Amino acid sequence: MTELKKPKILNIQDVAKSKLFSIQSVDLEFSNGEKRIYERMRPAKREAVLIVPIIDDHLILIREYAVGIENYELGFPKGAVDPGEAPLEAAQRELKEEIGYGARQITPLAKLTMSPSYFSSKMNILIANDLFSEKLEGDEPEPLQQVKWPIARMMELLDHPDFNEARNISALFYVERYLKNNAK
Repeated sequence: MTELKKPKILNIQDVAKSKLFSIQSVDLEFSNGEKRIYERMRPAKREAVLIVPIIDDHLILIREYAVGIENYELGFPKGAVDPGEAPLEAAQRELKEEIGYGARQITPLAKLTMSPSYFSSKMNILIANDLFSEKLEGDEPEPLQQVKWPIARMMELLDHPDFNEARNISALFYVERYLKNNAK
C-alpha cells in the first residue's frame, strides 16, 4: 500500500464569522496534483469534556434543549474546558454546574475528534464516581432536568428516542467497556 502524503495547503482565507464560529476556506493540492477547496471551522486549541456520572448503580443524564435539532436531547453533562483549566478540572466544574454533584474520582476514558473534516475540536470522555453534593451556578438558560438510568439497563439508552447524539453514544460504549474491565 502506498503511503499517503498530506496535501499542500495553498491558501487559507476567513470567509464567514459569527459570535461563536469562524469559517475558513482552505485551498489544497493533493500529491497527485488534484486541487480542491474545503471549508472548515477555524482550528481551535480548546477542548471539551463529557462526563458520565454514576451514583447508586445509576447513570445521571440531563435533558437539555439543543437548538440545532430544535428539541430536547437526553445526554451526559458536558461543556468547554476554560482557558488555563485542565480537563479534569473542567469535568469537576461541569458536574457541579449541571447536576449539583462533585466527584471524588474522575477517570479519563477517551479523547475523541468530532467531525474532523470540519472541526479540530476534541472531546474528553470521563467517568465520575463517588459523587458528593455540591452545586455551582452554571450558564444554562433554564434548569436542567436530571434523569437517573440504571446501569444494568444502560445499553437500552440506544433505543431511547431522545438519546441520539453521537458523543453520548460513544461515551456509553466506553463506559460499558470500562465497567466490564473493572468488574469486581
